[in-house]
Amino acid sequence: MLIAGGLLAVFAIVGAGLVALTENATRERIEANERAFLLRSLNDVLPADAYDNDMFTDTIEVSDIELLGSSEPMLAYRARRDGKPVAVILNVVAPAGYSGPIRLVVGIGVDGSLTGVRVVAHRETPGLGDGIEAERSDWILGFDGRTLGDPPESRWAVKKDGGEFDQFTGATVTPRAIIKAVRNALVYFSAHRDRLLDGGPTAPVKAGNAAGDASPEAAPGADDNESS
Repeated sequence: MLIAGGLLAVFAIVGAGLVALTENATRERIEANERAFLLRSLNDVLPADAYDNDMFTDTIEVSDIELLGSSEPMLAYRARRDGKPVAVILNVVAPAGYSGPIRLVVGIGVDGSLTGVRVVAHRETPGLGDGIEAERSDWILGFDGRTLGDPPESRWAVKKDGGEFDQFTGATVTPRAIIKAVRNALVYFSAHRDRLLDGGPTAPVKAGNAAGDASPEAAPGADDNESS
């Protein structure tokens, strides 16, 4: 009986150890995937040859419910070349997507022009609202090079509303949300330019808050029908 009890105890200890090892390996793999996904997103809005610093360690926490779409701290990534600021990449939430919040990364150069915008997580309707994805259409590329004054404020809207930007057939809610969020990001940058580019405390990237908790698995399309 004692021998049997001892064997059960050994098996329990070994089993617990194997579970712990598996959990650690899984967690490390998930963190590595999240970091790789984030790096691809950052390099989509700012080419890797435009900077030479490690943006993952050159970050600053920001939050603004009105202009960035979240009251929770989110990371902004600072790009430098030869020690001089080149751009900042903001995590931005467009809260008024048709099927819920849409998470973006928005790159802004030192001159206040957009270096790029990408969607990192959303639940918009497949075949309608998902045209915001760069892999599905070039619509999101229409922000490249834009500034607060280009177009004028009244033209930061879809064409249906008298603005500069195309809407999708059967879907205007989604592009409206993106356009507003991108312009708000430019307004935030204009108001906080010096701190974003070269001031304030830094916050190294940690898994889970790298892109506002966005990850490759967090970006499926929803099954709801889009409306105009």
